[in-house]
Amino acid sequence: MTMTISSPAFAHNEMMPARYTCEGDNISPPLEWTAPPSGTKSLVMISDDPDAPDPAAPKMTWVHWVLYNLPPVAMTLPAGVADSDLPKGTGIGINDRQYAGYSGPCPPIGTHRYFFKLYALDTVLPDLGNTTKAEVVKRMEGHILAQSEVIGLYVRKENA
Repeated sequence: MTMTISSPAFAHNEMMPARYTCEGDNISPPLEWTAPPSGTKSLVMISDDPDAPDPAAPKMTWVHWVLYNLPPVAMTLPAGVADSDLPKGTGIGINDRQYAGYSGPCPPIGTHRYFFKLYALDTVLPDLGNTTKAEVVKRMEGHILAQSEVIGLYVRKENA
């Protein structure tokens, strides 16, 4: 059985509701996943946009959300989950808006893809504080048992 991640708010490769973006409430979408493989000690969830700033000429991957050390028994994140309501021990990384927590889609031009990637690890990462995606990815190396992703699309209404 393969671990999968999905959102009840949008189908894979379909448009995300504005509620989860800068044009709405700018809250995280609800996410749910199947059980990780045996031996999983922690989960990492990374949300990013590889189409920044322009899907026709991407120059960088924009980081929207980094969570690490989610317990393997966690199977969901509700919409708009507050940092204080994350499972005990969950670490929160810095997004590219330079604060810890979720920063919703706000593409300057075109339709962007927003990846919500879930990784099952065979270890618990050390407390990295308000770390970066790059540091979490580096620490995950050699410890990934499984991974899955769901992609939501978004274009700002003022740019449509």
